[in-house]
Amino acid sequence: MGTHGLGQHGGVATTAGFEYIFPAIRGVQAGREYYVSMCPLRLIPRIFLFDEDELAPEVRAQRVLNKGRVPALARYILENPDDYVFSALTASVDGAMRFVGVSDQGPGMRVGQLHIPMASQFLINDGQHRRAAIEAALKENQALGDETIAVVFFHDAGLERSQQMFADLNRHAVRPARSIGVLYDHRDELSQLTRLLALKCPVFRNFVEMESSNLSARSRKLFTLSALYSATSALLRGLELKSSKEAEQLSWGFWQAVDDLIPDWREVRRKTLSAAEVRKQDLHTHGIALHAIGLLGNTLLRESLDPEEWKPRLSPLRDVDWSRTNPEWEGRAIIGGRVSKNHQNVVLTVNHLRQQLGLELSTEEKQAEDAYQRGER
Repeated sequence: MGTHGLGQHGGVATTAGFEYIFPAIRGVQAGREYYVSMCPLRLIPRIFLFDEDELAPEVRAQRVLNKGRVPALARYILENPDDYVFSALTASVDGAMRFVGVSDQGPGMRVGQLHIPMASQFLINDGQHRRAAIEAALKENQALGDETIAVVFFHDAGLERSQQMFADLNRHAVRPARSIGVLYDHRDELSQLTRLLALKCPVFRNFVEMESSNLSARSRKLFTLSALYSATSALLRGLELKSSKEAEQLSWGFWQAVDDLIPDWREVRRKTLSAAEVRKQDLHTHGIALHAIGLLGNTLLRESLDPEEWKPRLSPLRDVDWSRTNPEWEGRAIIGGRVSKNHQNVVLTVNHLRQQLGLELSTEEKQAEDAYQRGER
C-alpha cells in the first residue's frame, strides 16, 4: 500500500491530492463491484471509523461498540502472536474508488491496485470489535503493525444501504454451541481437562454429548460437554494446585466420588435404565445440578484436598431426592415445570445441597435463600 499525489493549498498540506493505494482483487456481488485487499494492522485504527455512541440507533450503521469485549480480544492477539486468527473486516468507502487492473482483459482484469482518496471516510460494517482490539494490541506491541488483515471494501451507497449491509451480514450468523467450542479449544487448559474427563473417565466416557449444548429427548447421552466444563470450572475455581496433572487427578477423583452417590448414573451405563428416562425424571444430569455439585465440591476442597477428609462430608449427597417432582426444586432449579439455569437458580440449587450436607451459606446465598423463603421467586 502506498500514497501519491501530494498537494498544497495556501502553504498547508491537504488530503485533496493524496491517495491510498491497496493491492486488491476485484469481485462482483449483486451487480456491485467490491474489492478485497490486505491491510497493515497499523493502518486499521487510522482510517477505519465507526459511529459514535451518542448517535441515535436509527442514524447509525453499526451497533454501539461493546467496550467490555475489547480487552479479551486484544489479549487473544497479544498472548497468541504466532497463531491468532482474525477474519476479514468489511467496510464502506464514501469516496470515489478507482481500480486499475494489471491488464485490460483476462484474469488480470481482476487483480490490480485500488486507489482511494485520503479524504474518503471508511465506515466499518462488520468487525468494529476486531478493529478496536487491534488498536489496543498495537499500543502494547507495535511490531504487530507489519502484519495484515483482509479487508473487503464496498462503495458507500448511503446510510440505508450501510444499515442493510449490517443486517444482512449478521442475519444468518449463528454462534457455535458452547460444547463444540470446548471440544475444539486447544489453548484453554480447562477445555483440555474437560475433554479428557469426557473421553477417558469411566463416569462420563460414551455418555457426553461433545458438540451440542442441548440433548434431544431421545439422546443416549447423559451430559453435555459444556455442562461438564462449567461444573469442573466451578469445582477447581480458586484452588491452589501445583500442576495440570493434579487438577486432572482431583477432578477425576471427585466425579468418581459423586458417581458413587448417584446410582442412576451407573444404571444407565449398565443399560438397566435409559439415559432419556433418567433425564426426563431426574435433575442430576442437567447442567444446573452438575454446576451446583461442582460448587459444593469447591467448598469442601478449599478446606482440604485430602480425599479422606472431603469424601465423607460429601456422602449425604446420596440421600438427595433428585426427582423433578420433588417440590423442593420448584423455584430453585425448576420454574413452571422447566429446568432453568440462570445465576439465581444455581445459587438456590446449591443452597439446597449445602443444607443437605450441613454447610453454611455465604452472605449472597443467605440473601437469595431468604428471598426464596419469602416467596420472592
